[in-house]
Amino acid sequence: MKKLSLIATVAMAAVACNTTNPLIEGWDTPYGIPDFGAVKEKHYIPALEAGIAQQQAEIDAIIANEEAPTFANVVEAYEASGAILDRVVGVLFNLSETDGTDALNAVMEQALPMLSSHSDNITMNPAFFAKVDALYQDIENLGLNQEQKMALKKLHNSFVSNGIALDEASQARMREINAELSSLSNTFGNRLLAENNAFAAEFGVTISEYGEAMAATADRDLREKMFRAYASRGNNGNENDTKDLIMKMMALRIEKANLLGYENPAQMILNDKMAGNPETVDTFLAGIIAPAVEKAKAEIVDMQAIMDQDIAAGLLPEGSKIEAWDWAYYTEKVRVAKYALDEEQTKPYFQMENVRQGVFDLTTKLFGLQYEKLEGIPTYHADVEGFKVMDADGSLIGVILTDYFPRSTKRGGAWMNNFVNQEIVNGVEIRPVIVNVGNFAKPVDGKPSLMTLDQVETLFHEYGHALHGLLSQCTYKSVAGTSVARDFVELPSQIMENWAFQPEVLATYARHYETGEVIPAELIEKINATGTFNQGFMTTELAAAAILDLKWHMLESMEGVDPMAFEAAACKAMGLIDEIIPRYRTTYFAHIFSGGYSAGYYSYLWAEVLDKDAFELFMEKGIFDAETAMSFRRNILEKGGSDEPMDLYRRFRGADPDPAALTRARGL
Repeated sequence: MKKLSLIATVAMAAVACNTTNPLIEGWDTPYGIPDFGAVKEKHYIPALEAGIAQQQAEIDAIIANEEAPTFANVVEAYEASGAILDRVVGVLFNLSETDGTDALNAVMEQALPMLSSHSDNITMNPAFFAKVDALYQDIENLGLNQEQKMALKKLHNSFVSNGIALDEASQARMREINAELSSLSNTFGNRLLAENNAFAAEFGVTISEYGEAMAATADRDLREKMFRAYASRGNNGNENDTKDLIMKMMALRIEKANLLGYENPAQMILNDKMAGNPETVDTFLAGIIAPAVEKAKAEIVDMQAIMDQDIAAGLLPEGSKIEAWDWAYYTEKVRVAKYALDEEQTKPYFQMENVRQGVFDLTTKLFGLQYEKLEGIPTYHADVEGFKVMDADGSLIGVILTDYFPRSTKRGGAWMNNFVNQEIVNGVEIRPVIVNVGNFAKPVDGKPSLMTLDQVETLFHEYGHALHGLLSQCTYKSVAGTSVARDFVELPSQIMENWAFQPEVLATYARHYETGEVIPAELIEKINATGTFNQGFMTTELAAAAILDLKWHMLESMEGVDPMAFEAAACKAMGLIDEIIPRYRTTYFAHIFSGGYSAGYYSYLWAEVLDKDAFELFMEKGIFDAETAMSFRRNILEKGGSDEPMDLYRRFRGADPDPAALTRARGL
């Protein structure tokens, strides 16, 4: 009890000494949106220290409780702990990715080891584990509902997966590994951002605009130069080279897996996922890439025919063949030749604000959601906009913030995250604050942000993740929203893509930015006629990245491994053709080296089986069918990780997913 009192005193002292720190005090803002204007770099570390002390005191109180362990006094008490930390992490981690200034990056470097150590102090605490384990061993006799069982299972697994059963020396080493991995991951992200900014400075296009630029650039030499620069990010032998980080991270991941009794990191990571083991994933991906490559070869024939016309016209030397840097350019030519469609025709109809409103209107039709633009709310950047989301009866669902334009302090890509998690604490329901982030073209020269078809799809995708977070109706934050198995989390996002170009949906939001004209029916027909167009390439590059990720994490030793030689051998073994590279090469594979998707990139294709199978039900019943939509909301979107993923899916679909749904949709 003396230890508990001491820690509690420290926590209270930390709070008392930082009475002007908004991260400690909290904020009185609309809907719990963080008070971004009040939070300064100087606040993070003191708040982090106070938050760690507070949660440690709360956990010590759980341990000191002399009553027999119950779900309420152990699991629920833990779920309710860490309020200050939640605020700090919610703001710090999001802003480090969306507005990562040098000052904020310095804070992250200091914060990550602190958080890693704190996490280890929790999951390596034998006294705490003893109480959790006692409940876990008797889980079927405690009268728990399914969500409570899942919360208990998840908490128990956090101890087991972090080495609670290890001896003292091994636990000490595990702590070192966790801290180093956290730091290396952050460094990887910072180096890649610097590489992305260098690319943008050299070519005048951001990484997110690369594909569009490659499709539009007639100068073949420039295309090759851009391709080689893009594909060599992190592999330039400069201060931002990532190969040393990758070697260190993989060695540490292997060592961690070995400490826990696994032969390789993939076994360790996939143990609690839907797939279960790396062999299942390997077989799954092999069955996709083989037909995808064959279709890609057929696509090359079509492109070569047009290139041959350019050779005949004297535009290219005799003997020129399609290379990797030609794919986007000649794909667009084939698209125009086959379907009389190019992106310059479609972009004027996809103004960002209209696309966003389109996804809002779609969710109104499907789920009854209502939206209200929020003015005067705190934001962390002028580009950020906020919307209040309400249910059909006017009750609060949550808040969605959108941050869609690139800047030098923002990492590339698109994602969803939480500033505030949905949960119920001491009977009080906390509704979430969600952010959707993108890197779409910024308005310029009096023109609004006009989106490519791929970017439209991306916006719909990320809003699917947002719905998963917004519509969550769970009690415990550990299983709420997107806190689900990695190979299930992409179902809500990917299914939303299926609505983006449905004629009935396009007619509601695709309007010419100058005239207001609704997108013509013939253009809609052309867009949808290209549904399986270029799917050989797209599927191949995605599957290749997933296989590359898996092969890295199936390594059992880093002895004699050269990163680029390993990648080349993996690509050859999977049958990848020279004209296509993986969507992400090793040195800039942020998903697996700084984004939490290690041994998990396959989940996009795995979840696509689910999303295509699920959407087939909507196609059968009607794409706006209220009963089907409500079933998806109740059984998938509201449930988070409160039940086993496949059980949730079966309740919605009434059957197991059909694996062939993916290949049908992609035309493979």
